[in-house]
Amino acid sequence: MARLSEADHATVTAAVTAAEAHTDGEIVTVVAGSSDRYHDVALHWTVLAMLFVLALLAVFPGVAEDIHLALVDGWADRVPGSAYYTIALVLLAVTFLVARLLLAWRPLRLALTPGATKTRRVRAKALELFRTGAEKRTIAATGVLLYLSLDEHRAELIADAAIHDRVSEDVWGHAMAALIAAVKDGRPGDGMAAAVAEIGVVLAEHFPRSEGDTNELPDRLIEL
Repeated sequence: MARLSEADHATVTAAVTAAEAHTDGEIVTVVAGSSDRYHDVALHWTVLAMLFVLALLAVFPGVAEDIHLALVDGWADRVPGSAYYTIALVLLAVTFLVARLLLAWRPLRLALTPGATKTRRVRAKALELFRTGAEKRTIAATGVLLYLSLDEHRAELIADAAIHDRVSEDVWGHAMAALIAAVKDGRPGDGMAAAVAEIGVVLAEHFPRSEGDTNELPDRLIEL
């Protein structure tokens, strides 16, 4: 299901058209529900859960003895050594299955994903989209990608070579601040539009529209 309404799409598209009216720069806007599935993170937590169970058995071996006496042989004078390994193996298998089942629920998986990991994955996805959809796709290398990943609550702005050479990254701070503020307020469409307007101001300053400039990249908001 789309996260942004048709009105949001229209607002962002109109903002891109207005911003590009004063510059040779081209702005590409992309919104994604998420930048990654994070199944590897789920696997890491599953392995940690298994190691935790194994550590508990090492610290409290009586648990394995109680399980053997309760489920296998309640009259045994002592628990054979092989029983400890068998019980440990069964408990690890159960832990693996339960952890994987719980972490199949995406909100939990996302909540347990470290912030640094989310930042890296969002950045990687933005770079991938930039390279396929904006980088060197304009004659003067003046493309900008504004990318918002909703589930991670993170955004990225990546500029083409000509822009990067003239505009330092800190200049985009107002654009990113406008986007984040609106997203936190539950208005991602307005945030994207506000950020686009700020980007347009910067591009118009460094790359004012020249005679004969054409629209080389689509203005419409792309939602993944």
